[in-house]
Amino acid sequence: MSKRYHFVHRIAPIAFVLAMAVAANQTTMAQQPNKDAAPAQPAAAQASPSTAPAPAAPQSAIASGPEQQGASATPAVISQPAENPYGLKALWSSGDIVSRITLLIMAIMSIGSWYVIVVKVIAQNRVSGAFKEVNRKKFWQQKNLQQSAEVLGAQSPYRYITENGIEAVQHHKGALQDSIDLYSWVSMSLHRALDQIQGRLQSGLAFLGTVGSTAPFVGLFGTVWGIHHALSAISIAGQATLDKVAGPVGEALIMTAIGLATAVPAVLGYNFLVRRNKVVMDQARNFTADVQCVLIGGNPQQKNTLNKESDAS
Repeated sequence: MSKRYHFVHRIAPIAFVLAMAVAANQTTMAQQPNKDAAPAQPAAAQASPSTAPAPAAPQSAIASGPEQQGASATPAVISQPAENPYGLKALWSSGDIVSRITLLIMAIMSIGSWYVIVVKVIAQNRVSGAFKEVNRKKFWQQKNLQQSAEVLGAQSPYRYITENGIEAVQHHKGALQDSIDLYSWVSMSLHRALDQIQGRLQSGLAFLGTVGSTAPFVGLFGTVWGIHHALSAISIAGQATLDKVAGPVGEALIMTAIGLATAVPAVLGYNFLVRRNKVVMDQARNFTADVQCVLIGGNPQQKNTLNKESDAS
């Protein structure tokens, strides 16, 4: 008994410790699945909010897509300039045959006026330059008029006047010309040459005067016809509001503006050219009078030379 008691007394504490260790181990193993499962639930909870809004993303994208497209498309529409429905293009396209013919007539008048003005100014400058050439090349310092004429250019109007005077003196004799004295014959020849030069300078001025006096009335006719055409179209459409009346009537009034724009340059150009022609022709007349004096009696040596040439011919 004493041996069994001592054995039990020694083994009992060890068995108790082992039993407690096994129980603690089982308790720990039972609690570990609960701890592992607990964080899994928050993870799932955290994952669910991220996945829940996912279907809403396309809706926001779809909602914002047209707005962005509209915003991007709006500047493109604004940047394009609006076409004026009441300009010259609309007047030409909507006008009838009478309106178009009226526009063409005024266009021809305007182009012709500017052409005449430019050409006549160039011609006047050439005549003025020829007058300066007479003094520059010492026309009056030559021995006779034949040499004086040769120092001038071939296209010079003053050379043309001089040669006509010389030819009149050389060809004065004749059956019918004997009844005309030399002074009258030479004077008549010089004035004919002078009239030809003046006629060249004045050609085209009648066109400018015609355009200046008739272009406003042509434009007024186009305005009246355009208003009639516009009011007829409005009455047929049955809409007499301000926006329907102002546009066609404004197009018709453009005709008057075009007529004035055609007439004003023509009138100003006509007055300018007439004034310059007077200055140029006064210079030519003075030159002609001097040549006539030399041919008739101002230079005896010149007269004898021309008489000898006339007798030889």
